[in-house]
Amino acid sequence: MTFAELLINRRSVRKYKDTPVSSEVVRELIRESTFAPNAGNEQPWKFIIVNDSHWLKKISDESKKNILARIAADPDDYAHKYKGMLQNESFNVFYNAPCLVMILGLSSLKNLYVDCALAASYFMLAAASRGMGTCWVNLGTEIHDPDMLRELGIPDNHTIVAPIALGYPEKISSAPKRREPEILRIIT
Repeated sequence: MTFAELLINRRSVRKYKDTPVSSEVVRELIRESTFAPNAGNEQPWKFIIVNDSHWLKKISDESKKNILARIAADPDDYAHKYKGMLQNESFNVFYNAPCLVMILGLSSLKNLYVDCALAASYFMLAAASRGMGTCWVNLGTEIHDPDMLRELGIPDNHTIVAPIALGYPEKISSAPKRREPEILRIIT
């Protein structure tokens, strides 16, 4: 697959095969993701790998509970559109993927979100190049239980930027139609 084909064919996958992802493959994807550009070469990203269905459900349930509480407190919250889905007990925010990789870093870093987003992009492209599927699930950032954070190994002063579901896709959807890029001006 050419790089252009890889860019076109990488999709957000929401239906995974019940096939485990080896820790070695996940480590390779993470290694490749650390070649992403980052401000001042700080390389602020850290990773947590969850390869356990029990834990994936616990994290999903925690995230759903916290987002629903947020919606209850503010009915205008943007997540309101997900309310019905989040109330469904069988819905898993990670789409029942066999693996979750969380990219996080020190909360106080100015460029944390951009740097981790670039690493996440590299991670997702590396996975797609191996025929694997990913989905960046922002709903998965809503972990507030201090015991769960501690058990996951997330320090108090860190922020989860990119929870990425990972697995082997049941199918890969075709790319949705894209609008033409809006170039505001060309200065020559």
